[in-house]
Amino acid sequence: MISSMIVHPEELSIAWIDKLANAGVSILGIHPRGGALTSQSLKELVARTETDEYREMIDYAHRRGLEVEYEFHAAGYLMPRELFSVHPEYFRVNEKGERTADRNFCVSNPDALDLFSERAAELALALYGSSHKFYFWMDDGQDFCCHCPQCIRLSPSDQQLIVLNRILREIRKHFPDASVAYLAYMDTIVPPRNVCPEDGIFLEYAPFEKYTATGESSAELIAREKEMIAPLMRFFEKGSKKVLEYWYDNSLFSNWKKPPARFVLNEPCMKRDIEEYRKMGFDRISTFACFLGEDYENLYGEVDITPFAGAIS
Repeated sequence: MISSMIVHPEELSIAWIDKLANAGVSILGIHPRGGALTSQSLKELVARTETDEYREMIDYAHRRGLEVEYEFHAAGYLMPRELFSVHPEYFRVNEKGERTADRNFCVSNPDALDLFSERAAELALALYGSSHKFYFWMDDGQDFCCHCPQCIRLSPSDQQLIVLNRILREIRKHFPDASVAYLAYMDTIVPPRNVCPEDGIFLEYAPFEKYTATGESSAELIAREKEMIAPLMRFFEKGSKKVLEYWYDNSLFSNWKKPPARFVLNEPCMKRDIEEYRKMGFDRISTFACFLGEDYENLYGEVDITPFAGAIS
């Protein structure tokens, strides 16, 4: 199985690269910070990729045998919100029937889809040292799809897949071997109903609610996520099948606030999960490993990543 660990770009260092390579992890993942500042974080990442210091680190990662992948919520960056004043028709209609620029966009508008996919191809070209697997996720959260008369027949999963198919075609003008991830996460955990994936779309399953569900319905939410794995695997029959996990995600365990909390790995749970994923047919396993950079090490010392690498091998 192919393994990857995903860090924030500002936490990347030569020491982290050496740690991954020495442990036998295959891929270095880069993930700009999310939340309310997602678009700004992505802009900062693009600017960072143009610096000599960053490029030297990525070149060093390649020399150590690591592939490099970039994963992020991209919709707010690819469909700039300031366009709403001149092209409100590009943006989604919410459940109240209001046109809004708060999240995502109208996937039934051909001009909006063209703009979005063209900017995605430009972004793919800007990601220094990237493999040709691309992870351009829609905006984070639930209930952010379009409800206009054309989109209303499409589920959130359908709407995401329309966008990804279009992005794939545009990126392949520059990288003929490119592939693009379908993020099965929150309200896109249910397979699409009305749209088929083009060759080059692959599954990325992220069991977020396993870590965040609370209250009486939490067990049902977690069970629902797990029940969706088999239908997702059947729907995305072709291509890689990847899990995006949170075992080392200290940003999640720190409630996305710094200073980071002390991290404690639930190793037995991680090992059980990996064995289950292996039996299900996943061939790529990744975990966020954010909030474990130099500031964390100054507080608590270095985190051992060999249990993850050892469980994958």
